[in-house]
Amino acid sequence: MLHGVDVSSHQSSFDPDGLDFVFIKATEGRSYVNPHLAEQVKRARDAACVVGFYHFLWPGDINAQAEYFVDKASEKDGDLLAVDWEENGEGTRASNAEKDSFIRAVKRLRPHNKVLLYCNRYFWLNHDTTSYAGDGLWIADYVPQGNPRIQASWRIHQYTDQPLDRDVADFPSRAALLDWAKG
Repeated sequence: MLHGVDVSSHQSSFDPDGLDFVFIKATEGRSYVNPHLAEQVKRARDAACVVGFYHFLWPGDINAQAEYFVDKASEKDGDLLAVDWEENGEGTRASNAEKDSFIRAVKRLRPHNKVLLYCNRYFWLNHDTTSYAGDGLWIADYVPQGNPRIQASWRIHQYTDQPLDRDVADFPSRAALLDWAKG
């Protein structure tokens, strides 16, 4: 198992020592860009981590959100892209169909990058109706690392959010993850 973290503007500084990968929040909706994006990417790349970017999905204007996301997330061979599908601050969420459409739109716009679905166990079991996760599922379930309580195949498991979001990836080495990402 590989170890990584996912960060947003709330974790403007993080220590990449010992990490294999870092996911960084790039965008949300059609107007928000993480103000620490460039420095967080540099910190992760300087540590030779595999870098991923994620977009917090809002309902509506799915194609516009996909275009906004890929415009703001740098384009480098081997970078990973993900959609963060969960309840937003207004208590709403994108529908299952919107989640699927967003993943497909990002895959169309960035055909050389892997695109993953991030969601928590509750969303996966209670809101997902298609089991469509693009190129892989990144599941949040706060149980022992590498043992999410789902039947589906997964690539990344977020197992805690203390003191920050920590993840494991189901790959034997960083090189294997990078090979898959470049796939």
